[in-house]
Amino acid sequence: MILKFPSTLWRHRELWWRLTEREVLGRYRGSFLGVAWSFLNPLAMLAVYTFIFSNVFQARWGSLKEAGPIGFAINLFAGLICFNLMAECVNTAPRTILNYPNYVKKVIFPLEVLGAVTVGSAVFHALTSLVILCLFELIGLRRIPWESLWLPLVWLPLLLGCLGMSWLLGALGVFLRDLSQVVAVAVNMLMFLSPIFFPISALPSRWQPLLALNPLAGIIEQTRTVMVEGQLPDFGYLAIATLLTLIFCEASFRGFGKAKRGFADVL
Repeated sequence: MILKFPSTLWRHRELWWRLTEREVLGRYRGSFLGVAWSFLNPLAMLAVYTFIFSNVFQARWGSLKEAGPIGFAINLFAGLICFNLMAECVNTAPRTILNYPNYVKKVIFPLEVLGAVTVGSAVFHALTSLVILCLFELIGLRRIPWESLWLPLVWLPLLLGCLGMSWLLGALGVFLRDLSQVVAVAVNMLMFLSPIFFPISALPSRWQPLLALNPLAGIIEQTRTVMVEGQLPDFGYLAIATLLTLIFCEASFRGFGKAKRGFADVL
């Protein structure tokens, strides 16, 4: 299969960058703290979750029990970053085209870029959260593992999956207006069905294979492996996950290309 989406995104890379920049800055335009909210929001969320789970429920993470609440916070936040990246893309995707009807009427505008803009904005917020995670690791663990350099490879299947979902849900959202509500419910359920507040190993053995079917589970576990535990990722898993998400992304891109011919009739 010849991949078409990389060349399309590369050809429109400057437009992609400008629209992503506008999306990020536009979210905080007019606020007193501006882009600083991209750091404060995850920090506040982390503080609440950590207090509830590590102090109220006395939860501890096996690999970092000696670190106490901050050890739990580090593991929890590593999982939350992955989930929030996916959630932002998936929750936004169904209305990607609906929010820009004027672009649909412009024949020369590459609508495929809008899905990539959604992912680009989500990646920006994930990177700001990574900065906070690194600061917590320096405080609690006195180190940032060098294995963290493998994180781009670990996240490659996640980014490809998010890009594919942005195109798929973006196209379906034009024709199915209730899709955004269905997706919001599904994402909320997925949050508690992902190993964010606990490692997969904490579940009874009979349930572990079932949870492992969640596409996010492996990415979250591998993120903790390189960012928290300081170990090399499972390269075999990453190779398979990257191949599958690459195929899914290309299929979604081509499906979007066919579906966009009918956007103008609906909008």
